[in-house]
Amino acid sequence: MIGTVMESSHIPMTKWALAFHLMAASKKGVSAHQLMRMLSLGSYRTAWFMAHRVREAMADRDPEPLGGKGKTVEIDETFLGKPDQTFVSGKGWQGKRGTATKRKVLTMVERGGRAVSVKVEDLTVQTLKTVIGKHVVLDSTLNTDEAQFYKPIGKRFAAHEAVNHGDGEYARGETTTNTVEGFFGIFKRGMTGVYQHCGEHHLQSYLNEFDFRYSNRIALGVDDTERAHRAISGASGKRLTYRSPRSAQQARAI
Repeated sequence: MIGTVMESSHIPMTKWALAFHLMAASKKGVSAHQLMRMLSLGSYRTAWFMAHRVREAMADRDPEPLGGKGKTVEIDETFLGKPDQTFVSGKGWQGKRGTATKRKVLTMVERGGRAVSVKVEDLTVQTLKTVIGKHVVLDSTLNTDEAQFYKPIGKRFAAHEAVNHGDGEYARGETTTNTVEGFFGIFKRGMTGVYQHCGEHHLQSYLNEFDFRYSNRIALGVDDTERAHRAISGASGKRLTYRSPRSAQQARAI
């Protein structure tokens, strides 16, 4: 179909429809290997490319801002990747503490609504101010954890409440980050249990996929069929130019 993510594809439309349905309905995602087996595709590369095209269709390139007057937006950060390794005499290779070399993700979830996740290069106040300011309406109430970089940002919004996880506090009345942490739980189970490996340059595509399913979930009145229809609708006007995975080893299980 010209002008869609399916342009120049020789895969039958019936298989494209099934791929959209499988990726839209599977809460933690579907690996390219699984698509290859279930759709009887000719090669892993075909399935890999197909999965990335579906993710491109799911991506909302200009999402409506979250929150608003009387609404709460929960914000939290998470990290992906293995820690640095260092050799300790008598103990072998040991993981260093810290998150400096891990990939950083900021997710904003409107309570009872949509999610927007962004891969960020750092967690400085300036970076987070730019990202949050772009995606969250200023008259919203922010709920975060006790991280210091949220404090100056929160002053720009209608209200800012924080829970202190360091003291074992996870909810104080209506103040909590349990919703966004629940999103991270699904995302991390998908990334470690289904996809297993994700190149840094593809991380935002996977975030878009999980945002799409969360923002079009059953609790918002969107069933599996409607979710697949919305994903297919997003295919128009988009085109990917990936040639192939750089190697089967690098892309295995994606």
